Amino acid sequence: QVQLVESGGGLVQAGDSLRLSCAASGRTFSYYPMGWFRQTPGKEREFIASISPSGGRTDYADSVKGRFTISRDNAKSAVALQMNSLKPEDTAVYYCAADKNYSYNLRSSHSYDYWGQGTQVTVSS
Repeated sequence: QVQLVESGGGLVQAGDSLRLSCAASGRTFSYYPMGWFRQTPGKEREFIASISPSGGRTDYADSVKGRFTISRDNAKSAVALQMNSLKPEDTAVYYCAADKNYSYNLRSSHSYDYWGQGTQVTVSS
């Protein structure tokens, strides 16, 4: 079992930046594709970004492309999400997730096996 813990959320104003971090337990972190998702009450969990085990390939949702950057540091067993030019629409609980089976479609929440508890990001106008 892998445990994931997100941190770095908070309250910011539109246009500000925020960096989220996700710390993972276990020695197999470097083999897992990782993803970031977000969710608001009453809505489905939304794909934000994913990154390959080596960090060489990344994918972003259209809503955040050009503003958010996903990265990982396998030596520290951590993945990060740098969020720039934040908008009120970005307000949500953000989750990091790990895929132990290396699924093909990393945009689907169903591809991930381990999830963190989430961190709240609130963007005011």
